[in-house]
Amino acid sequence: MATTVLVDAIKSAVVLVGVLTAFAYTTLLERRLLARFQLRVGPNRVGPWGLLQPLADGIKLIFKEDFRPAGADAVVYLAAPLVSVIAALFVYAVIPIGPPVHLLGREVTLYIADVNVGILLVLAASSVGVYGVILGGWSSDSKYSRLGGLRSSAQVLSYELALGLAVLGVIMAAGSLSLVDIVAAQARGWFILRQPLAFVLFLIAAFAETNRAPFDLPESEQELTGGFQTEYGGFKFAMFYVGEYIGVITMSALVTTLFLGGWQGLFLPPALWFLLKVFAVVCFFIWVRATLPRVRYDQLMALGWKILIPAGLLNVAATACAIVWGGAL
Repeated sequence: MATTVLVDAIKSAVVLVGVLTAFAYTTLLERRLLARFQLRVGPNRVGPWGLLQPLADGIKLIFKEDFRPAGADAVVYLAAPLVSVIAALFVYAVIPIGPPVHLLGREVTLYIADVNVGILLVLAASSVGVYGVILGGWSSDSKYSRLGGLRSSAQVLSYELALGLAVLGVIMAAGSLSLVDIVAAQARGWFILRQPLAFVLFLIAAFAETNRAPFDLPESEQELTGGFQTEYGGFKFAMFYVGEYIGVITMSALVTTLFLGGWQGLFLPPALWFLLKVFAVVCFFIWVRATLPRVRYDQLMALGWKILIPAGLLNVAATACAIVWGGAL
């Protein structure tokens, strides 16, 4: 029992350090890729090839002046960034990175927990993360922040249903809510080929879930001067920043797990395959940000309610018919 707890604690520490390191260098990757897309050089002065730029950014944010608006709700104002970060990190407890490996004569699973309702836990945790944005906007006592929070609450209603319907198609095809079982079910074909409509729906909803362009309406620098995070600075702003980028990595890991076969691949070690796929999806997120303009608020609502949700219902119905009349997908 004590050994199991120790192993789980070590795995949790490794995942935490790995995710935070990935967050730091995802910010650098985004700045360098955006610079390339815009024919600029990007940050390259802090350390070799700019590799210490994330550390410099972190030190700058930590030592910036800490302030709070006079009319802000003190408790909620401080708790909102914590909600975003904790919800983003919690998801990694059930995401499998690879199959079990043998280490020092002991079988070690490359996930912290194989919960039989793992995908429901992931969806619940990712939905809770949105409350950080909503509460941050409400508690700041600023019209720009409040509008950003309101936009986020309406946005979550528009895409969460589509996200759930996309995942439901995968669950029906895999016959399990466990992420480990869903990866195993893709041994005979990735779900991106067997559930292509669900893949597209999930990917669009993932951009809205992470408030990334073209769905970065809760921030909208040009319209709301930063939206929900207008009145945040220093370390509290950095925590929203951490939550957003970890959210991007989380959604990339979920796309990999649900549709790209997880750790499955040829020649390379399984865990390396998983990380390469996640890296490719993160690059896709950055490419979309550099390519597409922000949609209008009413366009996002129309997209969610008039296109994504009907398409998700159609995909669920088609999957059910295929299972009933054609056997397993």
